[in-house]
Amino acid sequence: MQLSRIPKLKHTASDLFFLLAGPCAIESEDMALRIAERVVKITDDLKIPYIFKGSFKKANRSRIDSFTGIGDEKALKILKKVSDTFDVPTVTDIHEVNDAALAAEYVDVLQIPAFLVRQTDLVVAAAQTGKVVNLKKGQFMSPEAMQHAVKKVHDSGNDMAWITDRGTMFGYQDMIVDFRGIPTMRKMAPTVLDVTHSLQQPNQTSGVTGGRPDMIETIARAGVVNNIDGLFIETHFDPANAKSDGANMLDLKHLERLLSHLVAIKQTINTF
Repeated sequence: MQLSRIPKLKHTASDLFFLLAGPCAIESEDMALRIAERVVKITDDLKIPYIFKGSFKKANRSRIDSFTGIGDEKALKILKKVSDTFDVPTVTDIHEVNDAALAAEYVDVLQIPAFLVRQTDLVVAAAQTGKVVNLKKGQFMSPEAMQHAVKKVHDSGNDMAWITDRGTMFGYQDMIVDFRGIPTMRKMAPTVLDVTHSLQQPNQTSGVTGGRPDMIETIARAGVVNNIDGLFIETHFDPANAKSDGANMLDLKHLERLLSHLVAIKQTINTF
């Protein structure tokens, strides 16, 4: 695993899954620090390697009046403050080639959104920063097809690629996780399961994505049982009023219980 090569990442010798977690989007400095403080405490207690997640901007909104961010550099500076305050690495997603070098000045992992994972120039720009590149599997792609995205990273001189499964389109307004894809993708790169985005219900007539947060533990447990390397969970202390993806986020008050259950499952599996 490449975890030991990520600055500030604690518990790299852990035999547990690693965790990418935080709000969908950076809404303010106070909210980011408040969420980070709680997740850091939980993951330190459970010895889970942790990377704080927050989008510095949201470029793929359904409606033009949807929240897109508080300003690129302002949000990136907040991510840097989270990292410095709690001594943890951070991850954010990028949408344009020019975002790669900018975001790389502030964060440790660059994430390629699922809709953009076939955009060669974007993937190459991310890889050339030397940061870890987390490739979200397109909702429209097979697990096998992700080998080409990984190869783009490697061919750009960067051997630190991850794959994140965030579900596959099932009809027009639902997602499913095909757990057969996990062992397939783990042969290509460390593989993460995006629990909360896998439970989205996109393309609603209102232009606001729905979700099934009641199924978070079900999907997360299945991922751990199937030896996922990492979990991705968006969480917020007030999902109903979050500015992005509130319908499928985990309420922060439930995170400790969820992770405790998942750690117990993983430890049981490790005894076999």
